[in-house]
Amino acid sequence: METELTWRQAILKVLGASATALHYNEIAEQIIAENLRKNLGATPAATVNAQISSSIKKDGVNSPYKRVDKGTFILAKSDLAMLPSVEPSKLTPTVASTDETEEQYEIVSSFGMFWRRNAIEWQASPKLLGMQKIGATPVDFNKQLGIYLLYDGREVIYIGRTTDRPLGRRLYEHTSDRLAVRWDRFSWFGLLPVSEIGSLGVLPVTYDAAKMIPALEAILIEALEPRQNRKRGDDLAVAEYIQLEDPEIQKKRVKESLVLAMNKL
Repeated sequence: METELTWRQAILKVLGASATALHYNEIAEQIIAENLRKNLGATPAATVNAQISSSIKKDGVNSPYKRVDKGTFILAKSDLAMLPSVEPSKLTPTVASTDETEEQYEIVSSFGMFWRRNAIEWQASPKLLGMQKIGATPVDFNKQLGIYLLYDGREVIYIGRTTDRPLGRRLYEHTSDRLAVRWDRFSWFGLLPVSEIGSLGVLPVTYDAAKMIPALEAILIEALEPRQNRKRGDDLAVAEYIQLEDPEIQKKRVKESLVLAMNKL
């Protein structure tokens, strides 16, 4: 029986085969694509980032990894590691590069784009299921806090926030208020951190002011997709969560199919 690679072995394999530096999201995607690990947890990209950042902090010059940009790494002994890096000047304060600033959870911890309203069984506390990568552990974002957008097709018709009531509850309320018949999809940007086992953490007490501007810009680029912004929000480094249909919807579909079949007999 073939032994599964450790996270470290899988990361080294991916970086060793790459001719360019890779963001930890890209490393995680490659690990999954090459089927290097079966057990991915709920946050494979964050796990990759934590593995590399921990090694750099703990092992220093003896670490096999080198950080070349925010969340972007190469092997320390590669030819790319010999190239000088140039840091552009900034008007806003520079945030020191530490394990904390490389964490998955800076401002926005997780987000989902254009999730389908009809993939959810609506109730006061609905299941908002998503996964970071195909094969990862599903996460229920019902209790997530942050901001959300409602769409009619591709048009944004409403922007709201979840502070006193969680995301699931706020969306449920929109299924019976004045917007009830006007929206069919929604996007959300969450602030509560997601653990490797898929549970949501607590809201940070404070945020570094230097992180607020790029985070706000990244959210607007992702949410509005302006034509002149040719790239995704580059400061929204967290992985997007893919929506999973509520299992209750699937059960209802099967039940309806059985009823139709019985009626035809």
